[in-house]
Amino acid sequence: MTIPQVIELVAAVAIVAAGIWLYRRPRADGDQYGSQGAVILFVIGAVLAIHGLGLLEYHPSAAELGE
Repeated sequence: MTIPQVIELVAAVAIVAAGIWLYRRPRADGDQYGSQGAVILFVIGAVLAIHGLGLLEYHPSAAELGE
């Protein structure tokens, strides 16, 4: 795992943690927990983690390489 991938994973964890904090914080008007912004942060964190793990890298098959 390269340094940029590690940095990307750390950023993903930080974004998901921010989403959890945003989702769980009590609201002033007494409504239930939840936030559309928190869900967006979860999605961004998940995509960033998937990319950081290298799961979006293209690996051509033998047929595509002409072998």
